Amino acid sequence: MRFFVRIAYRGTHFSGWQSQQSDVTTIQETIEKALHTISGSTLPIIGCGRTDSGVHAKKFYFHFDSELEWTDRIYSLNSLCGYDIAIQNIFKVDEGAHARFDATRRDYNYLLHTYKDPFLRGLSYYFKEEFDLDRCNEAAELLLEYSDFTTFCKTNTDVTHKKCELFISEWKEVEPGKYIYHISANRFLRGMVRLIVGMCLNIGKGRLSLEEVRSALNQKLTLDRAWSVPAHGLYLTDVQYPYLND
Repeated sequence: MRFFVRIAYRGTHFSGWQSQQSDVTTIQETIEKALHTISGSTLPIIGCGRTDSGVHAKKFYFHFDSELEWTDRIYSLNSLCGYDIAIQNIFKVDEGAHARFDATRRDYNYLLHTYKDPFLRGLSYYFKEEFDLDRCNEAAELLLEYSDFTTFCKTNTDVTHKKCELFISEWKEVEPGKYIYHISANRFLRGMVRLIVGMCLNIGKGRLSLEEVRSALNQKLTLDRAWSVPAHGLYLTDVQYPYLND
């Protein structure tokens, strides 16, 4: 039987989603250990993506195969995964369902605040300069004209192409001094969202022009002033599948 699992996690104390051959703690490794403790078997899991170290998720899916029934084991898994991972739902799917390849849309938010607040530390980026909402939105809207995002892809990636279909790219002020960048697409490249946020902030600060960004996108070149903002402001907020209404 194949199972899909919906989880949420705070990425602060993890070295990203994917298990690594080093002495670090990852979300995948933590969950696989919990599955092994309950089942006594090695049950590899496949995630819907590979969030980087420090990145959070409000909705994340993974799948695994098992001969045991798991839909009634949410409490048991939660007790083994620690405070920073929440198992929210477990359900059976068809054997061919795939958490990564079947996703049709993913949404990210990047949280930013412009005033000092110790309760936001590690959960939102403290941007100590003046934030220009209008100019950042001009930069965000420009991206909707493009489908190739080579400009916003980290090097050493194994993807076969760098085309993404963007559905949403916008900044909003949710309350005085607190801002959210919302981006939605059918897929994302490695490091793409954090590089886009950095580009928007550089536009807002006048360190980069829209013309420079447009030229880089047209020529599929990396920006001279490329800036990947800190990971702790980034959240995966939604993943959608054609066969799920979860």
